[in-house]
Amino acid sequence: MKKIDFKKELKEYYSNVSPKEFSIVDVPPLNFLMIDGQGYPGTSQEYQDAMQTLYPLSYTLKFMMKKKGKDYVVMPIEGLWWAENMNVFTEAFMEKKDEWLWTSMIMQPDFITQELVDQAIKDVRKKKDPPAISKLRFENYHEGLSVQILYFGSYSDEGPTISRMHQYAEDQGYRLRGKHHEIYLSDPRRTKPEKLKTIIRQPIEK
Repeated sequence: MKKIDFKKELKEYYSNVSPKEFSIVDVPPLNFLMIDGQGYPGTSQEYQDAMQTLYPLSYTLKFMMKKKGKDYVVMPIEGLWWAENMNVFTEAFMEKKDEWLWTSMIMQPDFITQELVDQAIKDVRKKKDPPAISKLRFENYHEGLSVQILYFGSYSDEGPTISRMHQYAEDQGYRLRGKHHEIYLSDPRRTKPEKLKTIIRQPIEK
């Protein structure tokens, strides 16, 4: 049985992102398991609860599909981030981290349906009953036109790169829209902060 790696199937958005130059892409509609919350990931119990829910659900779906003859690699965790004042992500990136609003999410293959998600929720509840399972939703998200870059380094040092990315978009004749987006390609439990790999993305429009 061939194992599908959607990071490679969708390489323009997940694995072939330049760390040296900003790029403008048109991200297609994709399906996600999502959980909303607020606060800084390093100290927020709500964020930890989301992690302890999204991963078990994603792996349960994977093993359900493997039994049906389709195997794939579980996608990385992603985050949509925003605040009432979006300067929080540039001028005061870490100073006001408790004001961050977020949606944590994991992309799902297009053959995953709401019916399969509902069954996975029942199965996970029987085994673990993770704390944020009642907040979970399965939703299509169409990000569309965006600017992105692959960032190496600590999450807390992203501010200058985000500012440069915003400026690049504006210099190209675009304005910012939507929510700041991060795709976490490294496991922070096993990777030194300076070696963490994160795709940073921002939706834009003319």
